[in-house]
Amino acid sequence: MNLVSESWIPVVMQDGAALQVSLMDAFRRGEEIRDLAVRPDERVALMRLLIAVAQAALDGPADEEDWKECKSRLPDVACAYLEKWRAGFELFGNGQRFLQVPELELPEEKWVPTSKLDFALATGNNPTLFDNGGGEERRFGAEYLALRLLAFQCFSPGGRIGVAFWGGSPTPGDGSSQHAPCLPGSMVHAYIRCANLLETVHVNLISRRIAGLVYGPEGWGRPVWERFPSGPDDRAAAEQATQTYLGRLVPLSRAIRLGEDGRRMILANGLSYPSFDNRGLREPEATVVVRRRQGKEDHGLLPLRQEAALWRELHSMLVKCRAGSGVGGPLALANLDEDEGFDLWAGGMIADQAKPIDLVESVFHVPAGLLLDARQRVYEKGVELASEIAGALEKAAEAYVRALSSDGGAAGGPAVSPAGMRQKMRFLYWSDVDLSVRDLIDYAAGASGETSLAESRWGRTLRRAALEAFEDACPAEGVRQMRAHAVAQQELLGRITRLLSQEAGNHREARHDRIGQKSRAVA
Repeated sequence: MNLVSESWIPVVMQDGAALQVSLMDAFRRGEEIRDLAVRPDERVALMRLLIAVAQAALDGPADEEDWKECKSRLPDVACAYLEKWRAGFELFGNGQRFLQVPELELPEEKWVPTSKLDFALATGNNPTLFDNGGGEERRFGAEYLALRLLAFQCFSPGGRIGVAFWGGSPTPGDGSSQHAPCLPGSMVHAYIRCANLLETVHVNLISRRIAGLVYGPEGWGRPVWERFPSGPDDRAAAEQATQTYLGRLVPLSRAIRLGEDGRRMILANGLSYPSFDNRGLREPEATVVVRRRQGKEDHGLLPLRQEAALWRELHSMLVKCRAGSGVGGPLALANLDEDEGFDLWAGGMIADQAKPIDLVESVFHVPAGLLLDARQRVYEKGVELASEIAGALEKAAEAYVRALSSDGGAAGGPAVSPAGMRQKMRFLYWSDVDLSVRDLIDYAAGASGETSLAESRWGRTLRRAALEAFEDACPAEGVRQMRAHAVAQQELLGRITRLLSQEAGNHREARHDRIGQKSRAVA
């Protein structure tokens, strides 16, 4: 199977039809394709592959002006490039294979099931909740294997791994491996999404000028299929694959050789990819934020968190990165004007050391204006206000428990678990607030200075969500519980009122300052 000409990429067409297309058709029919129809890890891996092909075919764009005019010629140059490098996209056979190591050897009894390529499937002693086939040897189609191979090379977690022989030499790592380049820190990946796949790929290209700021003057590189390492000791090819922009987009983090029957494979460690924390090499779709550690500030990757929805960090993802590996969201934001609305897809994989935990994704419509620093600060204040009110809920739960204890315990009602009550409050509150984030986005994008956050629909939503979460989570079924409930409710109302009043007061002071500055400027 050749990935250039045979269908394997799941997509949704403009008319809503679900199809699979080849790499060639992804560019040739890109305007007919609405979007990819895949899981979050697969989306990231496919976007990186499509971008690598596009940028290698263009050998650019060189700068912002070149980016503006290259979209019209992208389908033709990409198809010509894929035809030239067709041999590097074979999935099976005796020659060069796509993201697989030639001359990789291991005794057949040490081969592993190809189901290891899918993090959602149980394999051997790696159980998952909804898959009971871990003890079986399953056979998968070529299209599935191609997609999972690509995603696995991008997201494979580090840990202990088998040792094979690559061109007669042991694979690197001595039986251990590092995270593949898309996984360190459970980083957030973000892409601008447009009306069709061709536009989506085009808008996420970065220029050679920007790549030079991040990866250095010689950091453009070539994709791995153009300069495939001859072995683990081929340092020149390994460095260009792991330390350049185009080299890193489609990684060879694991040494893999698929069996012809699709059931088993050789799996060992591949190339080691320096991460942001140890070399400052960022992925182009990642977000770099300022974080505080032991009283000091440094730069780190924005992580995915199970306990916090992605909208709480949208303002961080929308910051345009203006220099090298500095603070900011995906590098492709440089292609957008500040007065331009767009969709932003964000997601990735959460892992705990060597264990995949969850796949996460969200899509945000970002209105015109939200790329401006001032609007992002308004959005950030809205997130902070939501967190402060969540803190007020925690204090109310503590007040309830104190009042109940001082009144003789839980007599007159069912037993109360303080930890369980706080957990239920958090869940109810944030679940409600998560559904209303559009109010905050619209407020921040259109903030005129007339209405404060506290007085806005967002502020009213936060107050209502907190009070409803408190009522649902705090029992009031006996006399003592009713008294504790009343005490805690009063404390909650007081805290919420103070928070909203403080925000409204700060807003009025800031507005008066702005009016004064304008008056002095006119005078």
